[in-house]
Parts: sequence; structure tokens; C-alpha cells
Amino acid sequence: MFEAVEGLVAEHAELEQQLAAPETHADQRLAKRLNQRYAELSAVVGTWREWLRLGDDIEAARELAAEDPAFAEEAGQLAERRAVAEERLRHLLVPRDPTDSKDALLEIKSGEGGEESALFAGDLLRMYTRFAESRGWTTEVLDATESDLGGYKSVTVAVKAKGVSAPGEAPYALLKFEGGVHRVQRVPVTESQGRVHTSAAGVLVMPEAEQLDVSLDENDLRIDVFRSSGPGGQSVNTTDSAVRITHVPTGIVVSCQNEKSQLQNKESAMRILRARLLQAAQDAADAEASAARKSQIRTVDRSERIRTYNFPENRISDHRTGYKSYNLDAVLDGALDPVVESCVQADLASRLEALEG
Repeated sequence: MFEAVEGLVAEHAELEQQLAAPETHADQRLAKRLNQRYAELSAVVGTWREWLRLGDDIEAARELAAEDPAFAEEAGQLAERRAVAEERLRHLLVPRDPTDSKDALLEIKSGEGGEESALFAGDLLRMYTRFAESRGWTTEVLDATESDLGGYKSVTVAVKAKGVSAPGEAPYALLKFEGGVHRVQRVPVTESQGRVHTSAAGVLVMPEAEQLDVSLDENDLRIDVFRSSGPGGQSVNTTDSAVRITHVPTGIVVSCQNEKSQLQNKESAMRILRARLLQAAQDAADAEASAARKSQIRTVDRSERIRTYNFPENRISDHRTGYKSYNLDAVLDGALDPVVESCVQADLASRLEALEG
């Protein structure tokens, strides 16, 4: 596996030269892309150099051990450190999802359960928003359709990192495992008998696409404007500010009505459309997509769940990794790291197994 490192070291040195050139930073998108790749390779190169250095140190310690037995113990300790560095390097060399360095768009939709499902969709939005805040990310609601009780029939939120993320730490790299059906078991606010009900909400996670990622021909778009619908009766409901964009070749339809301005709604709809087209292209090109991505389903059926949130027991269970804990209240308040980490490690183990098999 380590044969590939020399080529990566050369690429790292070349990127260093490019990033030192003033003209690179005249194009912000290019500079961001190069910085992301440089950060990813820096982790590999740094670990590779540590592995090599520890190998030299072990050899020197063993030579000295012939004269002084104390160096034999040091050689053993160095060997342990080198084994740790080697394992870390193996993990870093596992091929990554090419979109792992991107920001993310999350679509949360209510499903079975009516108003209770819409309220749970609101709980999931709050959980992801708090999780993003804990990591220093920013969130922006691009489109939302509220329910009568203040939940969400549908909501789309953009999650963005500030600056360049370390490898595997960008929003999409971590949030992509949230795609699928989330099941909730609790007593709904509409339940007068105190009975526990089961309902579900669906989450779809897409990498946010930049204009460079997706080529869009204006002639392929059908753009319709219509009057926004929603609670309140404010000006948002009295002008044709809502926008619906249909990508004719694929049939993908996106609508946005969150903003009062038609132009703002069109910009938000275009962001979502680009993300969906990038996701569709990636799914088509990647026949051996990770199990985590395959789990992102488009229907919100209770039987196709990835995770259960049990309120009476304060328990959260991830059905893909077997992760279980009894701090549901904290998780819904944004303490999602251990749950996500269980998915990251399961995905890494799967990739390693495929690589070495």
C-alpha cells in the first residue's frame, strides 16, 4: 500500500509551490481546492516522514543495544510507536470519497406520523444545527415548509465550514452518514392517552456543489414563479416570489419559497439543484458506493430505518453500527460526535477490508 506515497509526496511539493504563487490566490475557488488537497496530503506526508524517522531510530537503538542493554528497551518502545504511525498511515491512504472535503446540504422531510413526524423533523434540524455550532460550522436554511404546530414538513439547510477542514473533518465527510430514515418513539403532543407512538423523518445529505463542479445549460432549465404558501399571511404570501426550477434532461425539480425576494429564492434553488445533480452524477459513476451512501433512501418508511430515538428510555440506537447510548437528550442537543464516529469507523473498516481483500 505504501508504494503510492512517493507520488503523493511529489504532489504535495508541487502544491506547495502552486500555493506560494500569488496568481493562485487570484482565483478563490482554485485556491480553496488546492488548500484542501494540500491539507489532506500534509497529513499523509507528515505521518510518512514520522514512520521513516522511527525506522531509522529503531535501527540505531538496536545497534547501540549491543553495547548497552538499556537501548533494547528503547528500541521496543520505538517499535510500538512506529506500529501506531503505520496504522495511521494505512488509514490515511485508504481512498476517500472525492466529495469528503465539501460542505453539505441536508434535506429533512417528515414522513409517517403526520404532525408528530413534522415536529421530529424540527428536532433533527435543531440537533444538526447544534452539532454544526459545536464544530465551528455555519448553517443557513435555504428552504422550509412549516407544519401547523411549528414542525417542518420539509426543510433544507446548508452546512459550511469556516476555512479549510482537515481530512475527513469537512461537513459532508461527517454528515453523509446521516442520510436515511430516522425513527422516533415517544408520546406525541397530540396524544391524549399518553401512549407511545412511532413515527419517522427522512434525511438526505448531499455535497454542496460549486459552479465548477456542475455544468448547467440555461436552455435545460424551466423556471416557474408562483405565490408562496405558508403560515402568517405576510408579504411573502402576496407576491410571486417562490421559484420552481425543473432540470429538463433529468427531471429533477427544486422549489424554494423561503425568501421574500424571487432572486434569492432562485439562487437557493440553483444551489440545491447543483447539489442534486452532483449527487446524481456521483451515484451513476460510482457503482461501488459505500454502504453509508447506499443507505440514503428517498422514501420515508419506518421499516427502512438507520437510527431509532427512544424517548421513554432516553436511548439512541444506530442500526448500521450497533452503537447505543442512553443520552438521547444530549444527542438531540448536538452531542452527535460519538454516533457519527461509530459510522466513520465502520466505513473505514469496510474500505480497508475492500482494499486489502
